[in-house]
Amino acid sequence: MALLHQATLTPSKRELMDGWLPSRSWFPGTADLEPIGAYRIDDPAGEVGIEGFLLGSPDSPERPALHLPLTYRDAPLAGAEAFLVGTMEHSVLGKRWVYDACGDPVFARALAATVLNGDHEADLFIEVDGEMQQRKPTVTVRGTGTGTGAGAEIADLAEVVVRDVGSTTVIEAGPFELVVVRVVGTDIAGDETLVAHWPGVDTAVLAGVRRR
Repeated sequence: MALLHQATLTPSKRELMDGWLPSRSWFPGTADLEPIGAYRIDDPAGEVGIEGFLLGSPDSPERPALHLPLTYRDAPLAGAEAFLVGTMEHSVLGKRWVYDACGDPVFARALAATVLNGDHEADLFIEVDGEMQQRKPTVTVRGTGTGTGAGAEIADLAEVVVRDVGSTTVIEAGPFELVVVRVVGTDIAGDETLVAHWPGVDTAVLAGVRRR
């Protein structure tokens, strides 16, 4: 479950992404990217926020969308300076450190678990006038796995090694290799995958997991 807040963010998530994306080797240099939607997946410990964004060009639907997963933390992640997208002030939670999720071991664990166990995006809830209300996600995701008995291996993932390969980012995490699609439509090889749906798109593969 993901608890959303009615909050002011300074700078906004979009401003952080706009400042960071041009530094990426897989960024196509497109200036007119707009949010298509986003999904959340759970950190079982409830400490790190995980949100995946889809950005596209509404006036040019033939252009492929970009996939940008982020993590939100209440303190810096040691050794992850290269993956820091920026910091922002959250009017409810205070200062937040925003990372490219591919460099965050919590994301690696959550992504591997979602894909291999066939889980779906986190349920979204927001408090309105003292009552918790559920929100529909703008992007839904589901893993193709059926449960592999790899729970202990996933839980033990503590370090990641990351490299960009073409239009993907490859994450080496323990016995697994996770491939995150950056430019939607890029073909990847994975034992199991994370499949997404949003209005106008029936099926898009956003990530894959395979054993090393």
